Amino acid sequence: MSRAEDIAANLDKVRERMDTALIAAHRSSEGIRLLAVSKTAPAEDVVAALKSGQRDFAESYGQEFRDKHQAVASLIEAGNLPEPRWHFIGPLQTNKVKYVAGKVALVHSAATVEVLAELERKAKALGVIQDCLVQVNVAGEIQKSGIAPDDLPATLDNFASFSHLCCTGLMVIPPYDEDPELSRPHFAALRRLRDQHRSARRPNVVLAELSMGMSHDLEVAIAEGATLVRVGTAIFGARS
Repeated sequence: MSRAEDIAANLDKVRERMDTALIAAHRSSEGIRLLAVSKTAPAEDVVAALKSGQRDFAESYGQEFRDKHQAVASLIEAGNLPEPRWHFIGPLQTNKVKYVAGKVALVHSAATVEVLAELERKAKALGVIQDCLVQVNVAGEIQKSGIAPDDLPATLDNFASFSHLCCTGLMVIPPYDEDPELSRPHFAALRRLRDQHRSARRPNVVLAELSMGMSHDLEVAIAEGATLVRVGTAIFGARS
């Protein structure tokens, strides 16, 4: 089996898992999107997934995204393929904002006032509205990015000062554990935060999305209300 055939088969398996989880959760497939996490995968793998009907792709490193974005654009132009819809899910520093602002459909990992301000500045210069999610560190892990849950109201209030930035939801990366059930409390906590704050009317804030769930725990994330699941190894294999 070729590499492209492997990716196509893997995508089918992930979609089947998602469909089964959605049925169990009594949810519609219209309320969720699969993000193929292509970090460290070559541009050719992205093209193979595109040919298999995958549209949304996620990257974690600014410079890798810059280079891959260009490489994929060249390949799809030659092959008359649809453009991928890019997402950025990795930790974002102010000096890396230039690589992603205006080039991705959604930044999942906005986690500091400084990064939000730089996203606003770059989006304004480009004349675009940049959608983003606020990353919340619900587990309080020191090594992880994300704001503390108690800081979420003030962070959302900041969007009133922006004219080219919109917060469309929240994102979480829970502590990794082989047992997917151990992710459930963190997914549930993010959903409660979203539900708690979505009724408040804030300028440039529409809390519709919940970005949560990866290869090993996507079923639990779907059960807890995920609208965006981020799957890498189950599609592209173990990362180099």
